Formats: sequence, structure tokens, C-alpha cells
Amino acid sequence: LKEEDVVELQGEIVERPEKMQNKDLLTGQVELQVKEIKVLSKAQELPFAIKEGMKLSLPVLLDFRPLTLRNEKIKAIFKIEEKAILAFRQTMEKLDFTEVQAPTIVPTATEGGSEVFKIDYYGKPAFLGQSPQLYKQIMVSVFERVYMLAHAYRAEPSVTTRHLSEYISLDAEMGFIESWEELMDTCEVMLKNVFSAIEKDCSKELELFEVSVPKIKKIPRLKLKKAQQIILERTKRDNTNEPDLSPEDEVEICKWSFETHKSELVFITHYPTKKRPFYTMPDKDNPEETLSFDVLYKGLEIITGGQRINDYEQLLSNVKKWGNDPSDFEIYLQAFKYGMPPEGGFALGAERIIKQLLNLENLREASLFPRDMSRIDKRLNV
Repeated sequence: LKEEDVVELQGEIVERPEKMQNKDLLTGQVELQVKEIKVLSKAQELPFAIKEGMKLSLPVLLDFRPLTLRNEKIKAIFKIEEKAILAFRQTMEKLDFTEVQAPTIVPTATEGGSEVFKIDYYGKPAFLGQSPQLYKQIMVSVFERVYMLAHAYRAEPSVTTRHLSEYISLDAEMGFIESWEELMDTCEVMLKNVFSAIEKDCSKELELFEVSVPKIKKIPRLKLKKAQQIILERTKRDNTNEPDLSPEDEVEICKWSFETHKSELVFITHYPTKKRPFYTMPDKDNPEETLSFDVLYKGLEIITGGQRINDYEQLLSNVKKWGNDPSDFEIYLQAFKYGMPPEGGFALGAERIIKQLLNLENLREASLFPRDMSRIDKRLNV
């Protein structure tokens, strides 16, 4: 027999001799005395051993994905990811959210500032959705609170450790909010439950990575301008006029958060209106800023969210102001034309939270079969 041969064993389960028992294993006190072995499938010679301690470059790891996923440590990544997704879903259900599904083929680009995948739709142009945002907003007028597990697509024109061309987005949207801070409160509850579930049910998997889950009490909340001022004071890097935090600044503000609040996570709020999508609610006290937020975890954005514009005329004006044709958003705008409560929501990147929790070097490690500009299962010549 060789490694990865598939066999069926028949025999008798007996108690192990006392000196051979391992109380750390679920089956450590018994053993199978084999009487018959049946080979169900013979494995060809492996290109490498897949046992504990497998050391492979990322390209090789992905070139042989069906095989490398059998490694216990790599398999553990997706057991933890499964638990995170399940805990997200259970939290939403407990908070009276209804699960809905949105199409991934869309008639127009939904988000500003990112590339889109254009497809031929029966001779007409269409796109792979950058997010389910518009559809989950529509559904707020139906169910008031909705969530979904969506695949989102971004034609990122570069290969980085932080981006994928296809990723899993855990989305939630809620209506009849009295304050946009309710959205951040809901994020906190969800994150607490996700980390708690992982800690409870994935202790052995976490041990493989020698990590522990963050203990969330209260996640600090900082306006972008305040965060930039803190970074300037700590590093002398003056990015106070920038519309967003650089990767280096995201790392720095998370260091500050941990040093001052013992929190590996931090909310950054009030991003500039001109740099957020057209549907984002501006702050009435300062219309140049939005009632929006990101959650950073150990230096990486894992959640983005905010309050949305629910007034039809204001939304229609913004669609035009952002350079869009209102006819491309007819179905979306219809929901607001006929009444929409104050609402908002957020989206959590499944791969990103797992990458940060397990200290993975590359986001691709947290994706079963990652897509980027250099790979779609096999490597592309780019």
C-alpha cells in the first residue's frame, strides 16, 4: 500500500494495551485489529509527501490543489472558514434577518473605483457583480432585514497578497435603523459570535496554526481624519489629505488600537463622499464625509459598510452625479421610488477574516480554488 491509496478495512475494535493508549486522541484507547483489507482505489506516485510539515511554494500549492487540500493543516483552514460562515448565518437568523439570494450576472457595474468583468449576455453587454449591494437594498423593502452569502467579482489588474478576483462576501442589510451606529453594533455582535464559535469548535485546528481568537469587548471607533492624525504622530507619515488609509497605515492604526484598547480590530469611519459609492449616506453635519465605515483586523480591511441614501430624489441625483445612466439602475431605483425605510448594511470578506486570524501570508491560501489575473485553476500566461 502507498500513501493516498483508498482502502476499506474490516476487523475488530479492541482496547489498546494500557501503555499504548493516547488519551489526547478520540480513538486513543482503542485500535482496529484488521482481518481484511480491500483496495478501492490505487493512487499513483505522489509528486510530494502531503503529511504534516509540508513545505511548498504557493504556486505549487495551488497547482496541485486537489492533493494539497488533503494536508491536515491546509484542510483546517477551510474547517475554520466553514465555522465562520455558519456562525455568521446563525447570528443573522437570531437577529431576525431573512436569507435571500442575489444574481451574479448584472446589467451594470454597482461599485465605483474597481474594474469589472464584462461578459457577452446573448449579444448584449453584462457584468459579473462586484457585490450584491443593489439587490440586498431592494430586499430591505420586502423583508426589512436580509443577509446573503454571495460570490463577488473584481477584475483587480494586479496580483497582491490582499486581493482576489472572486471572493465570498457575507452581506447583511437592515431597515428602520434609527442611527447608523446600529450597523456597527450589529457588526460587533456578529464578529463576537464568529470568533466565539471558532474558539469553541475549532480548537484543534487553531492549535495547528498556534493562534488564538481575539477577545472582543468593544471595538474602538475612529474617524478617518483622527486615524490619519494618530498615524502622523506615530510615524511622521503625513497622509492626512488622502481619501483612504494605505496598507502601511492600516497596519499602524491596528497597532495603535491594540496598544491603547487591547483590540486587534478597529472601526474607521467617515470616509470622503467622493470616494464612496453613490448610494452612501453623507453626514448631514459634514456632507463631504459619509456615514460609512471599515473594520480593520490586524492591518487589513475585513468589513465595509454604512448607511445608505433612502430618499429617491437624492439617490437619483447621485446616480447622475457619479456619471451613471439612471436607466441602467431602473429596477434598483424603483424600490426607492415607492418607499424605502432608513437603512444600511455591511459585508464581511470570508477569506480575509480567515487570513488574518490564521496569520496566512497570502489571501489565496484562504480560498479553495483562488482566481486572480494569473490563475484560473491553472496558471495563465500574463
